[in-house]
Amino acid sequence: MPGLVSAINVLCRAFGEPGDSVLTLTPAYPPFLSAPRNQQRQIDTCELSLSVSGSILSYAIDFDALRAAMHERTRLLLLSHPHNPVGLEYDPPTLRRLAEICLDHNVIICSDEIHCDLLLGETRHIPLASLDQAIADRTITLMAPSKTFNLPGLGCSMAIIPNPELRRQVSRAAAGIVPHVNVFGFAGALAAYEHGTEWLAALLQYLIANRDHYVARITTELSPLRCTIPQATYLGWIDCRELPLSISPYRFFLNEARVAFSDGAAFGPGGEGFARINFGCPRAQLDEALDRVAAALQRLADTHANT
Repeated sequence: MPGLVSAINVLCRAFGEPGDSVLTLTPAYPPFLSAPRNQQRQIDTCELSLSVSGSILSYAIDFDALRAAMHERTRLLLLSHPHNPVGLEYDPPTLRRLAEICLDHNVIICSDEIHCDLLLGETRHIPLASLDQAIADRTITLMAPSKTFNLPGLGCSMAIIPNPELRRQVSRAAAGIVPHVNVFGFAGALAAYEHGTEWLAALLQYLIANRDHYVARITTELSPLRCTIPQATYLGWIDCRELPLSISPYRFFLNEARVAFSDGAAFGPGGEGFARINFGCPRAQLDEALDRVAAALQRLADTHANT
C-alpha cells in the first residue's frame, strides 16, 4: 500500500456493504473516524475507560462497552496498537480478550501497528495476529517504516493478510484506485529495515528522555493540566478540562501561546477538552513550546483571579 490512510479506506470499502458499520476505540486517530464515512459505512465508537491519579491519566478498554457496541451490521474493528493518541501498548491478555469478542461477532480486525517500533522504556510489542491462527485469520495488520524512520513522503506501507480470501477482497477493493508502491519507497523501506537499527536505538533513547522531561514539566509546573505517560509513540495526550476556557484548548494555546497542538475534539468521543503534543522534536523546541504554554496558563490564571 502507498500509505496507511489509503489502506484504512480500502479496508472499509472491502468488507460489508453501504450502511454496514465500522467500530473503533476512541479517542482515535482522525482517519479512523473519516474513512468509514468515505466508503458509505457507518462509524460506531467505543470510548476507552479513563482513570485519573493526581496529574497522570491512564486508559484501558471497557470490554462490556465494546461488546455492547457491536451489532449484526458491524463488519470491521479499527484498532490502533500502540494506541494513537493515548500512547497505550496493549498487552497479550487484553489483545486476546478483544480478539475473542470480535471473533464471537464475526468482525474482522484491522490492527494498525505503525508505531510498533517506537517503544519507550520496557515496553514490548506483541502483534495481535501473532496470538494464534484463529485470530490471524481474521486480522489484517498494517505496518510501515514512515513513522519510525520519517519516510512518509516515499509512500510505502504494508497490509499483512494471512487469510487468502481476505487478501483477495482487499485486492479487489483497491484495484484501479490505489496505486502501487513506487521503487523509491521500496528502496527506502529496505534501507531503513536493513541498516536503521543503530539509528533507531539512539532515537528511542532521545524519545524516552523527551517523554520523561515533558511528563515531569506537565505534572510539576503546568497545573491543572494532566497527561498520560506514553508507553509508545512520540505523542502525548494532555487533559485540559480543568482550565476555565470558553474556547477549545487547541484554539486557546494557538492564540495565546502560539503553540499548535492537535485538537482533541478531532479524535472523537473522549477527545473534547484534550490536546495532543508531538514530543518527537529537539529538546529545545519542546521546552520552548512548554515555556509558552506555562506563560499562557499564568496569564489565564491572573485574568481569572481578577474577575
